[in-house]
Amino acid sequence: MDDIRNSPFLFALGAFVALFVTVQSLVFISQAWKEGRRLGIGTAVMKKALMGSGIFSIVPSIAILLAVLTLAGSLGLPLPWIRLSVVGAITYELPAAETAAQAFDSTIKGSIVDREIFSAIAWAMSLGSVFAMILVTFFAKGIQSGIHKAQIRDVKWSGLLITAMFMGLISAFLGSSLGGGAVSILTLLSSAAVMATFGLLIRKTGLSKLENYAMPVSMIAGMAVAAIYSLALKGGSL
Repeated sequence: MDDIRNSPFLFALGAFVALFVTVQSLVFISQAWKEGRRLGIGTAVMKKALMGSGIFSIVPSIAILLAVLTLAGSLGLPLPWIRLSVVGAITYELPAAETAAQAFDSTIKGSIVDREIFSAIAWAMSLGSVFAMILVTFFAKGIQSGIHKAQIRDVKWSGLLITAMFMGLISAFLGSSLGGGAVSILTLLSSAAVMATFGLLIRKTGLSKLENYAMPVSMIAGMAVAAIYSLALKGGSL
């Protein structure tokens, strides 16, 4: 049976999506450049802004690359590439794929070669994100207005509400991590320590640009220490 995960069709579809997004970005850059000239912004200033934003987008994109590689082992390269290069995120794609696989008594911890299971995973990953785009399109303005009104009425409680919602989202993913044994728990704690270190540096130094590096560096550190912990706990050697 042919490996549908890395079929030419999916690679062609991924190339089309990547090309579309790239062209769209270039159009936005062109329009922004024209608008800058209309507003009288100097060419040197716009070049500096363009170069700066380009450089600072490289490191955060490493997190996306790592997410693609994480899913590529079980789902092949094209599907994670398509999902994560546009609107996907590892915090959604991974649980969605695993949930769909479990419905067939399978798991993405191994290679998904069954066409039916792969198709179900692709649908789950894709359809789930469509609702988010619909909500943003039709309800984002109302939600933003509601949050703004709440902040005006009571800044403290509105801040606590948003923080609680975020922590609830994070806590929903902790179960799978804590249930993965000592290596998973140690990796989680180590990644959290790296993230906390970045938080302290940002607070103490005021370098808000470090926020762009916190997530990718924490992910890379987590992958590195996971390998070290696995070798150490299994009695292996580096």
